[in-house]
Amino acid sequence: MAHTAQCANNGGSWRLYVVLFGETEWPEFRWSSGQVPTVAERRAALAALGYEPLPRTEWRWIEDSAIPGDDSTAVLLIASTDVRELPAGGAA
Repeated sequence: MAHTAQCANNGGSWRLYVVLFGETEWPEFRWSSGQVPTVAERRAALAALGYEPLPRTEWRWIEDSAIPGDDSTAVLLIASTDVRELPAGGAA
């Protein structure tokens, strides 16, 4: 089953999470640095959470406003990609 992983920053540290509809808590990883995590760092964080990007997928970037609909507020950057759970026992 495919899920969506998102990597976002609200002005502080970056966090990566896997969207699990119907769940109250989502797997999450946080970086202490404010620098944008590299693709390799995001892949490692996903693996630590038990997920991997689907083959031939790329990260898609969008920007949003801190206050929805108000483009004069701070920009929020959000990256997303499609992921799947790692097979039992580790990486594929």
